[in-house]
Amino acid sequence: MVFSLRGWLNRILFIIVFLILLFFAAGGYRLLVEVISPIHPYQKPRGDAMKVFITDVESPEQGNSADRLRWFYWYGE
Repeated sequence: MVFSLRGWLNRILFIIVFLILLFFAAGGYRLLVEVISPIHPYQKPRGDAMKVFITDVESPEQGNSADRLRWFYWYGE
């Protein structure tokens, strides 16, 4: 069985170039996501801004079927 040194060096070079390009592609993708992503929705507001939460109103447990169905479609609960 004959092993070609040139063949093995070509394979090793291909793997090294592939890993370097993969590293740059992953870093570029991470940078792109960082630039494009919106502001974190749960971060503390700055300045005079206030974060407002809407509390859920009481669910119609004792209501009729139409009210409970409307509640389900509106709130998904």
